[in-house]
Amino acid sequence: IVHEACIERDCYPSPLNYYNYPKSVCTSVNEVICHGIPDYREIQDGDTVNIDVTTFNSGGYHGDLNETFLVGNVDDDGKKLVKTAFECLQKSLAMVKPGTLYRDLGTTIHKTATKNGCAVNRTYCGHGIGSLFHTAPNVPHYHKNKAKGIMKVGHVFTVEPMINLGVPSDITWGDNWTAVTRDGKRSAQFEHTVLVTETGCEILTARENEPVMCWNPDLNTRGC
Repeated sequence: IVHEACIERDCYPSPLNYYNYPKSVCTSVNEVICHGIPDYREIQDGDTVNIDVTTFNSGGYHGDLNETFLVGNVDDDGKKLVKTAFECLQKSLAMVKPGTLYRDLGTTIHKTATKNGCAVNRTYCGHGIGSLFHTAPNVPHYHKNKAKGIMKVGHVFTVEPMINLGVPSDITWGDNWTAVTRDGKRSAQFEHTVLVTETGCEILTARENEPVMCWNPDLNTRGC
């Protein structure tokens, strides 16, 4: 579906064949933190599912975003996790403006996650994006990181905190892509591509008519 939707819009699905990644989208279910490869497992009632879409348009630029969805009857811990992941991105994007240190986003994300009993994965980070899929700057999501750089007008990058219910650490499966929580507990994530403007930022991957992130559980809940 994602592959066909990209082609219909005259875009190329950026993940396909990227360092041998075999699919056009990443689907990360439950304990999968990121880079899950779509397979034949059917989505089940109570799952949390992250869908990560990146496209390369005819103008020569990538755009990257993802959201986590609640499938059917998700328990309270799962709901808390998904909302916390949303809030981590929401509050960090509120900091994006000229003069902000890239490293400071991690402190806000850390405080938001720990307040809700969650942990921030430290392995994966946001990144610059444009004509290249991944480029400088690196945008870590954890507290006391050593990221270099100050935001300036015209910078384009992603913020994509991965929030775990248990420990922050991860392991990678034998496919060399699928990253899962070390303790098997669930993880959730939201991501946007943003442009730094004179007055703050523009969310380039925002939903239509939603220039500022607003939590609406109906938009992230799917029946089963």
